[in-house]
Amino acid sequence: MNFSLKQIPERSAKPRQAGLTMVMDKGLSLREAEDFVSVNAGYADLLKLGFGSAFVTPHLEKKIKVYRDAGLDVYFGGTLLEAFIVRKQFDDYLRLLEKYKMTHAELSDGSISLPHDKKCELIKKLSKHVTVVSEVGSKEEGIIIHPNRWIEMMEKELQAGAWKVIAEARESGTVGIYRPNGRAHVTLINKIVSRVPQEKIIWETPNKSGQTYFIKVFGANVNLGNIAPTETLAVETLRIGLRSDTFFSFIDAKSKAAFSTDGIE
Repeated sequence: MNFSLKQIPERSAKPRQAGLTMVMDKGLSLREAEDFVSVNAGYADLLKLGFGSAFVTPHLEKKIKVYRDAGLDVYFGGTLLEAFIVRKQFDDYLRLLEKYKMTHAELSDGSISLPHDKKCELIKKLSKHVTVVSEVGSKEEGIIIHPNRWIEMMEKELQAGAWKVIAEARESGTVGIYRPNGRAHVTLINKIVSRVPQEKIIWETPNKSGQTYFIKVFGANVNLGNIAPTETLAVETLRIGLRSDTFFSFIDAKSKAAFSTDGIE
């Protein structure tokens, strides 16, 4: 930090197991990636090359190196693996991971229909090669998954070898763990964390309202995902109460009471 300020919540140190910020690159240029890490390398942890964008990204190896040299764990979006699975090219995907020296992989089934037993089997296979992040929940609006089913899938995927499970929200932040109006699906979220350790979950929070909700409920060191590159620093200020939405979240009651009574000294 550039200067001293009291009552700032302590952030977990990198490499983190909790308090992760997963950023989604949907098409940054090589120069933009370099600019991104020059500002945000200390605040981002995971860098997802969104959906199947890696297939058409120019200078892919150079971009991966930029992120990796900055200490970020890079991985391909889950949709790319789904594209390999539906074409019966899973072994080709493993070779792709080896070619690009990837240490992480995301497994999702938001675009294809994949029996859950088969998904867990693929997690087991993947986890022999890389650290696996699995995504739970449909990308389609109107598809309702019962909370107990969410919990069951998360538990089984963690048991199969997933390092973290991602709670689906899509880029819009209006499906899965969110209502169609963008508000957090509080009942679903509460039921999930009653059974699944919340440090094992990465909550997709592409919008400020979702980011604010999870920081207020779970604190500065909650795992947040699908953060836009341009919002990474802003999310860090939300985490530590230096943005209006969370401004009073980490100030103690005595200070709040004194301020409301005495105002500015």
